[in-house]
Amino acid sequence: MFYILAVALIVLFLASAIKVLKEYERGVIFRLGRVIKTKGPGLIILIPVVDKMVKVSLRLVAMDVPAQDVITRDNVSVKVNAVIYFRVMDPTKAVVEVENYLFATSQLAQTTLRSVCGQVEMDDLLSERDKINTQLQNILDKHTDPWGIKVTTVEVKHIDLPQEMQRAMAKQAEAERERRAKVINAEGEYQAATKLAQAAEIIHVHPEALQLRYLQTLREISSESNSTTLFPIPIDLLSPFIRNRKPEE
Repeated sequence: MFYILAVALIVLFLASAIKVLKEYERGVIFRLGRVIKTKGPGLIILIPVVDKMVKVSLRLVAMDVPAQDVITRDNVSVKVNAVIYFRVMDPTKAVVEVENYLFATSQLAQTTLRSVCGQVEMDDLLSERDKINTQLQNILDKHTDPWGIKVTTVEVKHIDLPQEMQRAMAKQAEAERERRAKVINAEGEYQAATKLAQAAEIIHVHPEALQLRYLQTLREISSESNSTTLFPIPIDLLSPFIRNRKPEE
C-alpha cells in the first residue's frame, strides 16, 4: 500500500512539474507570484506548488473587427468592418501588462476604426483605403507596443452604404460617364473641323487637288452597284463658256 501511494505521488509530481511546449509556444514562469523568466519551446520543469506557467502563442493572429457604425466627416452614416493581423513579440509583457491581450486588442481596434473613419469624408473612405489602412496600423501598433504586441497589417474589408447613398453614387457615376462621352465627342468634332480647315487651305493653294478629289469620289460611286451615276463637274470648267457667251439680243 505504501509503494502504491509513493508511485502515485511521484506520478502527480511529474505531471505537475514536467511541461512540453510546442515550437510556437512560450511559457511565462511565475515563482511565488513573481516573473522569473520565459521558457520554451521543448521540455520545461517546474517546481510544483511554487511555480506557475502561463502559455503564450507566438503565431500570427487574424482577428475580425465587427462592423462599426461610423459617421464620416461629411455626415454620412456607414457600417465599416476590418481585419487585423498581429503577433506577440514579448510574451512577458503580453501576460503582465494587460489582463487579456486578445480582448484588449479587439476593443482598441474597434474604437480606432470608428475614430479614423469618422475623420475622413465618404469619397476618401472609398478611394483611399490604403492610406486609411496604414493610418490604422500605425495607431494600433503604437498603442499595443507596451503590451509586447506587433500589429503588422490592418485591412478595411467592407463598407456598407445606405440605399439612398448607393442610388446617389450610381447617378453621380452615370452623370460622370455622360460628361466624359460629351467631352470625347466634342474633342472629336474639334479635331475633324481642324482637319477640314487644313484640307480647305490646301485646296485653296492647290486647286488641282479638288479635281483629284472629284475623280476619287467618282471611283467610289462607280464601285457600287448603282443604276445611276452622278458625275460632279466643277463649276470652274464651265466658267470660260459662261464668260464667252454673249447675251442674246
